[in-house]
Amino acid sequence: MNIKLVVVGKTDMDYVAAGIDDYLKRLKHYIGFELVVIPALRDAGQSTPERVKQREGELILKQMERADRVVLLDEKGKEYSSVGFAQQLQKSMNSGIRTLMFVIGGAYGFDPAVYAQAHAQLSLSQMTFNHQMVRLFFVEQLYRAMTILRGEKYHNA
Repeated sequence: MNIKLVVVGKTDMDYVAAGIDDYLKRLKHYIGFELVVIPALRDAGQSTPERVKQREGELILKQMERADRVVLLDEKGKEYSSVGFAQQLQKSMNSGIRTLMFVIGGAYGFDPAVYAQAHAQLSLSQMTFNHQMVRLFFVEQLYRAMTILRGEKYHNA
């Protein structure tokens, strides 16, 4: 199984980008991983939130393949413990899915068309985080899940 993380807009916080890069290097030892950055809309400030979501949604939908299992990182999604998340990943790996695609949307969330194509929604917390920070939190949790599944000592709980 491969994992694809689709994000809207580049990471422009250097310390966040450095953290993401560190975990991406670590993940290569466990699983095929691809980070896809959809460029931020240039005229988003002049558009309504609904129009921004629609346009971002069109770009997100272009990244989806028919056979992909798509999980949106969304505040209304299901929350897991780190061990629970690892168990869900294992189920996906065992199910024969070729690509598990996680999507972190833009500041306004997802267009209804994206929700309609998604298979699940995942929340990292009930708190709201900066979308760039969510990228770092997610790749760290993905790495943690891989170490849990291998019985390695990164996860101490």
